This record gives sequence, C-alpha cells and structure tokens, in this order.
Amino acid sequence: MEKELICICCPKGCHLKVDAEVNKVTGNTCPRGAEYGINEVTNPVRVITTTAKVVNGYLPVVPVKTDKPIPKGLNFKCMDEINKATIEAPVKIGDILIENVLGTGVNIVATRNIKAI
Repeated sequence: MEKELICICCPKGCHLKVDAEVNKVTGNTCPRGAEYGINEVTNPVRVITTTAKVVNGYLPVVPVKTDKPIPKGLNFKCMDEINKATIEAPVKIGDILIENVLGTGVNIVATRNIKAI
C-alpha cells in the first residue's frame, strides 16, 4: 500500500510516496525525508505542546512540552494527564513537571519561568 505525505523535516516540503510493505520512499531530496516517511507510516510520533495549571504563580498556566516525541495514539491520553496536573510555583524552564508520562519514558517539561506570588 502506497501512502502520500509531505515531509516536514525541512522547509522544502518534499512530496513523498511511501510504500510501507517494502520500506521504499520516493520524492525525498535528502535522507531525512526517507527516514521521516518510513517512520510516519510505521510508527508515527508527535511532540505535545500545551499548557498546565499553576497555583501561587503570577500566571495561571505554564507552557509545557514533551521532552521527546510520544506515539501518536497516546496524544489524547497524554493531554488528559497534563490537564489533571496542578503545578506549584515557582517553575523554571526545563523543570520536569510530569515524569515518565503514561510509562513512555518521556517527561513533561516547563518551557517558561513562572515566579511565585
């Protein structure tokens, strides 16, 4: 089965054709496009970026992200875990706010400093 994708590895946006049965990619202009195409059809992953609630901070939320990509099928469950969390200020960039989310080995980290009030 052949699948058509647009590569997101660089600004070129190559139009890829990926045959997952034989692990063949065409249309890429660099090796990263071939790797992206195979990974996207066999094991798609995403980095989650969102916000988490903060208490006793000068802002009510802190921007957060996963420190590594997680399987695409876990996106909504990951968001549920982040939405359940309440973070106590102060928060520093890089602080691990949720460790090993959903047993993936991936952490949720802060991407902004939030001072305590």
